[in-house]
Amino acid sequence: MSTTHTIVVNRQPHRMTVDHYETPLLYVLRDDLGFKGTRFGCGNGSCGSCTVLVDGHAQRSCELPVWSIEGKSITTIEGLGTLERPHPLQRAYAATLPVDHQVIVGAMRLHYLDWGGVGVPILFLHGGGLTAHTWDCVAAMLRGRYRCVALDQRGHGDSEWSPVVDYRIAAHLGDIEGFIDTMRLERPILVSQSMGGLNSIAYAARHSDYTRAMVIVDVAPEISGAGANRIRDFAATPELDSPEAFLERAVKFNPLRHPAVLRRSLHYNLRETPAGKWTFKHDQRRRSDDAMRSFADDRARLASAASKITCPVLIVRGALSDVLTDAAAEKSARSLPNSRWVSIERSGHNVQGDNPRGLLDAMTGFFRDAGTS
Repeated sequence: MSTTHTIVVNRQPHRMTVDHYETPLLYVLRDDLGFKGTRFGCGNGSCGSCTVLVDGHAQRSCELPVWSIEGKSITTIEGLGTLERPHPLQRAYAATLPVDHQVIVGAMRLHYLDWGGVGVPILFLHGGGLTAHTWDCVAAMLRGRYRCVALDQRGHGDSEWSPVVDYRIAAHLGDIEGFIDTMRLERPILVSQSMGGLNSIAYAARHSDYTRAMVIVDVAPEISGAGANRIRDFAATPELDSPEAFLERAVKFNPLRHPAVLRRSLHYNLRETPAGKWTFKHDQRRRSDDAMRSFADDRARLASAASKITCPVLIVRGALSDVLTDAAAEKSARSLPNSRWVSIERSGHNVQGDNPRGLLDAMTGFFRDAGTS
């Protein structure tokens, strides 16, 4: 049921009609009024990207229903200063967005997001079918203490597809080795999920002394086939007519997240074809039956290689995940000499998107104990 409200934003009144009185203020500010400085982030009040001033008090706009702010004064980041005299927060905001870069590693062109920051470097590696942007909330919260870089792995995001359809772990390992060397990331922390987690295990098994610490999100050499197949089916979604058609499927695939948050994720993970259709950016050929059999073989070999890893390791399981079980997470942690595991509530396989605050809290404690904070 639609409702009408008068709200005051940056000293200007606006009369708004919304589909439902519980509509979050964030969506009204961005979609209806065009205040894009109030940003989508985690969607659950954790990251602070959507913060506004309500009668002078900082509040998360994603958690404020539009009815609750009628008659109150809202100030967004656009209203804090002017072009001639920008507010310090406006200058800081301009510096918070990551910078897109391309780099040639071997024969592959790889895209990455550079969040800047100083201190110990963190290399973020996404899961299969995702992009470097899956780490946006986590990287934004860590960049004040760490040097944060997120890589689009081969065949994903804005990185090049393999011309010979080589997406085996050894190929990814070569890319990661070359990328770390090219970027001069000295003894990085690896933070990785799913496919990226397996690739980071391969890297740390070969370069344990050069790996400061490692966070592996919802993956191990032993995973649930049913959960992996469900993800494979979604990632194999064929071309559709519009991003909204993908959003409809994404909401059914992951009901834990608000549709607006999923829409943001799809913004970075879809491309329009010359025929006007829409499709995922990742190379669908990596999901062939032969490729999946090779991938299973690679995972089996990782189990024995993982024993070479001596750096501190945190294994993270999404409490609602159908990919990594408690038993598999515990078994993986026991197989490593310096490892522990945690379960993050209110999250499935993609913990970094479902509950970034819970993941950040677990990582912060782990970094402190590992002496990397």
